Amino acid sequence: MPDKPIVIGVAGGTGSGKTTVTRAICEHFQNTSILMMEQDFYYKDQAHLPFEERLKTNYDHPLAFDNDLLIEHLEKLLDRQPIEKPVYNYELHTRSDETLTTEPKEVIIVEGILVLEDERLRDMMDIKVFVDTDSDIRIIRRLMRDIKERGRSIDSVIDQYISVVRPMHLQFVEPAKRYADIIIPEGGQNHVAIDLLTTKINSIIDKQFS
Repeated sequence: MPDKPIVIGVAGGTGSGKTTVTRAICEHFQNTSILMMEQDFYYKDQAHLPFEERLKTNYDHPLAFDNDLLIEHLEKLLDRQPIEKPVYNYELHTRSDETLTTEPKEVIIVEGILVLEDERLRDMMDIKVFVDTDSDIRIIRRLMRDIKERGRSIDSVIDQYISVVRPMHLQFVEPAKRYADIIIPEGGQNHVAIDLLTTKINSIIDKQFS
């Protein structure tokens, strides 16, 4: 058994293809136990706020996330202890009473738009990945997702992108790219970069298990 699980951070803007890259990693390491830790699960609890105030939440700002809890949970997982992962209720815009009992695994993938923005999280990662996709592709993907999966109108998606998502991307997400060990242009479509990434992960696993 290795000294501790391997932690991989996967960041990038909305619609960049982070999830596709993460799935590609999981498919490559089918014989290795992998745990997904989505930063989206760690939005702050807002139960103390009136519902009208919760609606004003900027989910693309670093302060929207409870990174203290995420770090605490990662530390437990690295110590091979189970955690109770929070669940976020997007309809109520606050944390659910439900939690997910989560066991430690050999490889932990921490995925989210701002996982490289926090130095404390970066210091816990063995590999830091940034998925870099052109803004026009990202907005198209977000449009399609929010219209099909969340029943939103084109106008509301575009308004939110212009007023919140784009400014937050430029201020917080894009600058964090400089901390990445590996930058993957065009996300899951870049098979060469994903092959290089999985080769690097393999080398770390071999060292940990040797």
